Amino acid sequence: MWNLDQDWYSPRSLLSTPTYYDFPGDRFIPNRSLMDLDQAKTFLTNTKKTKKCHNQNFNDAYRQKLYEKLNLDSEGKPFRMLVFRGSPKSSKKSIRHVDQLQEEDAAALRNSGNQCIPRRYPKKESKVLDAPNIRDDYYTSTFDWGKNNMLAVGLGTEIYVWNSVTSGVSRWCEAAGNNYPTSLSWSEDSKYLATGFADSQLHLFDAETSKPVRNLEGHSKRIATVTWNNRILTSGSRDNSIINHDVRAKKSEVLWVKAHTSEVCGLKWSKRGNLLASGGNDNRIYVWDSSRMNSSNFLHCFKDHKASVKALAWCPYDSAVLASGGGTNDRCIKLWNAQKGTNICSINTKAQVCGLQWNKHHKELLSGHGYSTSAESNQLCLWQYPSMTKVAGMDPHSSRFHNLPHGLDPHFSRVLHLSQSPDGLTVASAGGDETIRFWELFGPPVTDKRKESVLDNLLSMKTMQIR
Repeated sequence: MWNLDQDWYSPRSLLSTPTYYDFPGDRFIPNRSLMDLDQAKTFLTNTKKTKKCHNQNFNDAYRQKLYEKLNLDSEGKPFRMLVFRGSPKSSKKSIRHVDQLQEEDAAALRNSGNQCIPRRYPKKESKVLDAPNIRDDYYTSTFDWGKNNMLAVGLGTEIYVWNSVTSGVSRWCEAAGNNYPTSLSWSEDSKYLATGFADSQLHLFDAETSKPVRNLEGHSKRIATVTWNNRILTSGSRDNSIINHDVRAKKSEVLWVKAHTSEVCGLKWSKRGNLLASGGNDNRIYVWDSSRMNSSNFLHCFKDHKASVKALAWCPYDSAVLASGGGTNDRCIKLWNAQKGTNICSINTKAQVCGLQWNKHHKELLSGHGYSTSAESNQLCLWQYPSMTKVAGMDPHSSRFHNLPHGLDPHFSRVLHLSQSPDGLTVASAGGDETIRFWELFGPPVTDKRKESVLDNLLSMKTMQIR
């Protein structure tokens, strides 16, 4: 089909007459018409008869220096050009050391994670809501933010729920007579709101209908604290007892224990649900194992606080660590090892500790404070864990009272309650000045730089399983 010129594919040395082209040829496929093959053959086969041409201006000293420059490296060793420097013989870190490289990278990431990058903390709250008739009582816990973005709060004899998405407010109930809510807690799935009252009643409210669906009995005095562990609702009362209620059973009371000698004002289940911490007005903390819990069988009893213990919080990144805060005569935050039963550290905050909240995104602990013996103390304090160094302090709530006991600072109203949003970025504080204040304090979330993409893993020799 095509008439091809033989000159394009035949060596010109086989033809009688050389063909000349107007292009110099390819880099790897030479143009033979530009070559003098006869002269090249002569040089190769008759090297003994070929005379070497030397420039008379180049003496022996110059030739020696030129030889050294071309054949020796900077250290005077023979220089070899085009040597594969990445071979196992010459490379300091060959493919045999891939595991070692992975360990070094992991150590570098750990070191970079330990470096404290300063964050900017808010100087003022992002939102303020009125909370009229909120009860200024240390022994109540009527403030909880559920996973459904609903914030429940007890105001006087009534219970109100604020929707953080729509900013809508609804009233759920009103107690009769001298009765009033003393404790609140959303269930883990936020389908129910448990509410304890001053007359020892314990009601369950349905989150969809906002109506009471069940009344749980067992206590004889006010219920100061309630907490959930899956479908088990645990309540602590002024009658010094702790009761576990199974809300699925017809007879809800499944366990009754009494170890505290005074009112139980603090309860908190661990994240795994295997440990329960209880604090009381007898200045003691008990740690219970859920599998063998009875009045005389507790894991530990901590007696170091010098006042009642209401504030309790389990560490989210160290399941064995429990944080506790003492009342006016104690003013200390203490960290405990619940496995060993030992005290890790104690910090004198110079103020009554009313609430504790762990930061889910950064290793920090937020404390809310009440009456203080020092003008230098703050109502909200942020502590870095595990050093427990104070990194921020705020005084948002103003005082409405001036006739306080001698030695207490009258300028600030105490923070009664603390709770955080489901995403762990916003903290809400309820104060005796009848306000609820919101703080963008726990963000922004930490981005995990250690998570590599699939493409990075494929391109990185360090993550390959085949050596």
